[in-house]
Amino acid sequence: MAPTDHAAMTSALGPWPMSRDASGTSWQPDLSEHGGVHTQNGDWSIMSHALINLTYDWQEGPRGGEQTFVSGMIMGAARRDFADGSTLNLRAMLSPDPLMGKDGYPLLLAAGETADGVNPLVDRQHPHELVMELSASYSRRLSDTDSVFAYVGLPGEPAFGPPAFMHRMSAMDSPEAPITHHWLDSTHIVFGVATLGWVHDAFKLEASSFRGREPDQDRYDIEEPEFDSWAVRASWNPSPSWSVQASYADVTAPEQLEPDEDETKLSASAIHTRRFGTEGWWSSTLAWGRKTNDHDESKDGWLFETAVSPDDRWTVFGRVERIETDELVPGVGGGHGDLHTVAKASIGVVRDWRIADNTRLGLGGLYAVNRVPGALESLYGSDPNGAMIFIRLKID
Repeated sequence: MAPTDHAAMTSALGPWPMSRDASGTSWQPDLSEHGGVHTQNGDWSIMSHALINLTYDWQEGPRGGEQTFVSGMIMGAARRDFADGSTLNLRAMLSPDPLMGKDGYPLLLAAGETADGVNPLVDRQHPHELVMELSASYSRRLSDTDSVFAYVGLPGEPAFGPPAFMHRMSAMDSPEAPITHHWLDSTHIVFGVATLGWVHDAFKLEASSFRGREPDQDRYDIEEPEFDSWAVRASWNPSPSWSVQASYADVTAPEQLEPDEDETKLSASAIHTRRFGTEGWWSSTLAWGRKTNDHDESKDGWLFETAVSPDDRWTVFGRVERIETDELVPGVGGGHGDLHTVAKASIGVVRDWRIADNTRLGLGGLYAVNRVPGALESLYGSDPNGAMIFIRLKID
């Protein structure tokens, strides 16, 4: 295999810079980094990438806990370009998350999915699937500025929300999942998705059909595909520094423990990335999501996160979130309880050492503060804290 100049390559989905591509078919600013080791094998371009965290997690208070766990992703893609201007791209992504156990890791104010098929996970972040993505896409250029594409995945990511948090430059250096995950990007792993899209220059319009049910507690299997939900997304990159999107999804029975409850979701986000110096970058994301159930009960989630890296050694990152949630305290007879507004803020830093041409080893930590209303103080204590220390391996 021979190395390729991936900086000059265009996207597998159309005539724009490869750096614009993020998770699934989502977009990020053109000035973003596109991590990965790129090589050429005959007619195929090969990309590989990995980020693995070993994390010690401590969460304060009566509903906290501590745990050491491994998380991250290992990703590979194979692409072939044809003489007629079309492109076939195959992508796979695996995660070590299931090794942490079905109930995930302690994370105050997080909720969603289940570890045993009976009880919901509360104040814990669920592990992701061993197989996070197995997808194929095919695109056809119509002109120097226009293209159409199709994307299928089992599992894959439909056209909803901003890029998944582990793929955003403003979030990928933190080992902590956002508590807004189920408002903004929980559909990044669905078992069965088909997307059609049209792109004109800096504008993209796409629609997906997908399985609405979130993955079950068996994190090692491939679940049966079903196309019972749909989503639409409009994305716009008005300049190399900006990427904005607005999306809507009609989701059938997303929660395993509430099989008769459907949901509609709205999302809007803006990502800004700038470069400075020879290696420096600064990326920020502002995002909003809304979930509405069959009873017209709406819950909003807000997120602002930012990360700055002056060189290839240091990265400082931070996040502020606010959600309206009824999942922290069960209701009478089970199910969801009263609606509460809670918030979280965290800040962290990671120091990397380059140990090979495409490999870095990092040591980092973060500190978080959680804000709960008076009605929850007896359960959580007064604004409990949290912290993480982590070692990571990054191949890019």
